[in-house]
Amino acid sequence: MAHQVHIIGGGLAGSEAAWQLAEAGVRVRLSEMRGGGEMTAAHHTDGLAELVCSNSFRSDDADRNAVGLLHQEMRSLGSLIFASADAHRVPAGSALAMDRDGFSAAVTRALAEHPNVEIVRERVDALPPSGLTIVATGPLTAARLAGSIGSATGSDALAFFDAIAPIVHRESIDMDVCWMASRWDKGDKDYINCPMTRDQYLAFHQGLLDGEKTEFKQWEADTPYFEGCMPIEVMAARGVDTLRYGPMKPVGLDDPRTGRWPWAVVQLRQDNALGTLWNMVGFQTKLRHGAQVALFRTIPGLEKAEFARLGGLHRNTFINAPRLLDGELRLHSAPHIRFAGQITGCEGYVESAAIGLLACLS
Repeated sequence: MAHQVHIIGGGLAGSEAAWQLAEAGVRVRLSEMRGGGEMTAAHHTDGLAELVCSNSFRSDDADRNAVGLLHQEMRSLGSLIFASADAHRVPAGSALAMDRDGFSAAVTRALAEHPNVEIVRERVDALPPSGLTIVATGPLTAARLAGSIGSATGSDALAFFDAIAPIVHRESIDMDVCWMASRWDKGDKDYINCPMTRDQYLAFHQGLLDGEKTEFKQWEADTPYFEGCMPIEVMAARGVDTLRYGPMKPVGLDDPRTGRWPWAVVQLRQDNALGTLWNMVGFQTKLRHGAQVALFRTIPGLEKAEFARLGGLHRNTFINAPRLLDGELRLHSAPHIRFAGQITGCEGYVESAAIGLLACLS
């Protein structure tokens, strides 16, 4: 099939862009290197729109939350990402979370079956010299293509580190210690809550500071962290109570055994439709794997935790979009090329998919 638009990258932005163009009658070639013998530092499958970190699109409340309003707007525009998310939703209070495997499979199937989409498992090493192109390779852009982008823009890519949270097998959680509830009783009882006393919290905080961390290579030493996905031990280093005002805040969570808020709480959110896997909310980390297992098993209720995935760290890249792109996301030096998704510097799953949609409408 001769294509009219070439999309490079089958993540959230690339998948959404491909769907929007295909639905408008435009023939699309979607190039995705995973499945063609390539993989990234963070992906685990070759599925399109794989969720590599959290399985949440955050608040789904369109009346009281800006992200929730963006959800509604994308649904009204026929978003494939949100149709797939809604079809594979799992309990998460007022947030929109989904079974990550079912979600990715739905996106992959919809695009594979669309007559205007050709999915090609290939690595693209250079920006095409001609033809309408959308680059949606995300923050894990392969080194050669990143070099080609740098050559075209005359500017080095910016970079930051992003981290991944652990996932726990549900059957290994001690529910005699933990309890099910959503903060302030919003929605159903969708989260597993592990309570901590003051002494338990202080010991855990010190363990984060003392735990063995991943060593940086010399060229990585000055790369900053992404504030929206900060490793838990980096937050701990900012102050003894930082975590209690962040991912471990106890407010709105009454321990049924005491009727009071604990000193701190670790929350887990359902990660798959079967409810067998649970994600440690906000627990992205760069601790070494052995240190993670030892420390996280000191959390009340997780003493015998079995981990389906441990946390990790990867390097993200993005371009200086305000300087390099015009108002329609076109590259100033090569207007036949648009950029979309997190490589433009936007934050989060929802925003990435939204920029993929916007790149097709402009």
